[in-house]
Amino acid sequence: MPKQIFFCALFFIVLSPAVQAQISKEHELYKTILSKDSLLFDVGFNTCNMVQFNLLLSEQFEFFHDKAGVSDKKKFLLDLQEGLCNKPAVYQARRELLPGTTAIFALYENGNLYGAIQEGVHQFFEKEMNQPEKFGSSARFTHVWLLENGEWKLRKSLSYEHQNKQLSNTNSPIFDSETEIEKWRKENNIPTLGIGLIKEGRLKEVKVYGELQKGIAAPYNTLFNVASLTKPITAMLTLKLVSLGKWDLEEPVYKYWVDPDVSKSPYLKKLTTRHILTHQTGFTNWRGNNADGKLHFEFAPGTKYQYSGEGYEYLRKALEQKFKKTLNQLAEELIFGPLKMKDTNFFWDKNTDSTRFAIGYNPEAVPYKTVKNKTANAADDLLTTVEDYGLFLASVLKGEGLTNRVFTDMIAHQVATKKDKYFGLGFEIYDLGNGTYALSHGGSDKGCQTIVFLLPQTGQGLILFTNVDDGYKIYEKLLLHYLGEYGRKIIEIEMK
Repeated sequence: MPKQIFFCALFFIVLSPAVQAQISKEHELYKTILSKDSLLFDVGFNTCNMVQFNLLLSEQFEFFHDKAGVSDKKKFLLDLQEGLCNKPAVYQARRELLPGTTAIFALYENGNLYGAIQEGVHQFFEKEMNQPEKFGSSARFTHVWLLENGEWKLRKSLSYEHQNKQLSNTNSPIFDSETEIEKWRKENNIPTLGIGLIKEGRLKEVKVYGELQKGIAAPYNTLFNVASLTKPITAMLTLKLVSLGKWDLEEPVYKYWVDPDVSKSPYLKKLTTRHILTHQTGFTNWRGNNADGKLHFEFAPGTKYQYSGEGYEYLRKALEQKFKKTLNQLAEELIFGPLKMKDTNFFWDKNTDSTRFAIGYNPEAVPYKTVKNKTANAADDLLTTVEDYGLFLASVLKGEGLTNRVFTDMIAHQVATKKDKYFGLGFEIYDLGNGTYALSHGGSDKGCQTIVFLLPQTGQGLILFTNVDDGYKIYEKLLLHYLGEYGRKIIEIEMK
């Protein structure tokens, strides 16, 4: 197609009043195109992964550059290979998508989706051997993505308005210091860092930094094991069942499940779901901690706080017995399905994309062997992405699926764990003073440190995923950066 005709056609497509409006960030197409952008640049360009580039480019690919002219696929890849990628030891380039500038428009023909237009601003940074990274240039871009035999391929790329100055985002992007965050990640030896921001009650931004393996950049939809962040999922599906009148927080759990280890305990009939969700069961965290490897009541349920994963597993078995469904099925019906959390599962199965999984590391950067559990654990080992978990937390902020009574019960101070810190139903609660509070939960396993915070009164939320034993080292700066004074108060409570 001649250049003049192509540009006229593109202009008509973008500006015609008949075309659909820009799609929202919650739309599945938006997420798909953004994930392809991440693969193209974070995995492809930033690491000179020519294989990745070749996979994403259409055989009919055309590149239009306002200074370098027009290239087809062959010339584009050759120029990239012989130019930028021919000297990685002495020179590196990195492309960064300017947050908040992405706009995506769907393309339809006779009602059928066949492509998408992506517009945005990106910036390029350069690093020469033994020199600090510096800014290179900014440019606007337009990408035309087409479905070819069911696969998304980049058909045309326009790069224009190149400038030797950094562009600002008039929409005030949330992620306004990516270079600084990347610096923090490297200083703290975090292999992969996932951050999600909730604002005004909605998931606004997701960013994943670092690498999955040496030379392989972590994509936007990286899969993390989030350890005990599994518990809030189990807690919320239980509270939804309570709100539906199908489960009772005060009903003794033995009516549906009795663990053989405690079948003769005088405390058996006292244990309720409220005790489990507030960690007042009387159980240790895991029965394997006990000398005999068996489960015991160490005190009467409801008399004091003691964190316990065993309690959540006890609840799982009771729920499965009553409803004759697995925990995963219940979660799919009540949480994963309604929220479109397509990358979340309690265990590994045939649909788990291991190429996107953030392998866990110890502080010496030695990877742990990945344990691919095949059955659900209500307290641990959930597989998810920053985006999926952010969608879940946004629903928690709104109390979706909960009655007002149950939501009020969830955020009530059920049991004190330290000064100004409590456990509610499934979440920890920080009393921040002046009637404000934060909901939180963390996760910690070998090669996994994760934490989340919610501020229901302001509609804010922060998600932090890392894949290393001491990933918590990066929490303080990010809390202060994103939650400001609220973050400072949370840190003060933890330091008491």
